[in-house]
Amino acid sequence: MNYSFEYIDIILLAMIAGFIFLRLRGILGKKTGHEENIGTSFPHDFPTKKEKYQKIDEENFDEKAKSEFLNGAKIAYESIISSFASGDLKKIKTLLDKKVFTDFNEAIEERKNKGLTSETTFIGINSADIKNYNQINNNLEVKVDFVSEIISCVKDKDQKLISGSPEKVKKVYDTWKFSRNVKSINPNWLLVDTQA
Repeated sequence: MNYSFEYIDIILLAMIAGFIFLRLRGILGKKTGHEENIGTSFPHDFPTKKEKYQKIDEENFDEKAKSEFLNGAKIAYESIISSFASGDLKKIKTLLDKKVFTDFNEAIEERKNKGLTSETTFIGINSADIKNYNQINNNLEVKVDFVSEIISCVKDKDQKLISGSPEKVKKVYDTWKFSRNVKSINPNWLLVDTQA
């Protein structure tokens, strides 16, 4: 009697396995010999870094280049705001021009010396639009208008609120200027100026 139940289990499992096999074959298909050879259809001639990055200048800063630039600018904007608020510029040093880095660093030191702490929660970017762009010698400069939402406040050493609100979301309007040497193989844009 026990043996008959074992045979039924085996038959049921075999039927389930067969059903799964047929479903997978129907979804994934089977090899017919007429498949396209990916080795011949996919281009192998990739531009070198130098060729790729030299192409970005004022003349060919087209819609695709602008879109890619804005995507990177949004990420940089959030990273810079958050790092400045936390007082740690190490992660974003490569995104800042020397003068901007010095200005930010001095502002952080002044905040520390006064015993103040900044609390910032970045909610998101409502919009980021290129205001204008121009090329000066080998540097392409792009001004971007950002509209973002941030919760921000400053507290003293006794945690007493000095400015802002730890709960209220405020809309922030910034105009930042980014620059990149079009002859450089380094793809990074640098923040060279900020206007609130």
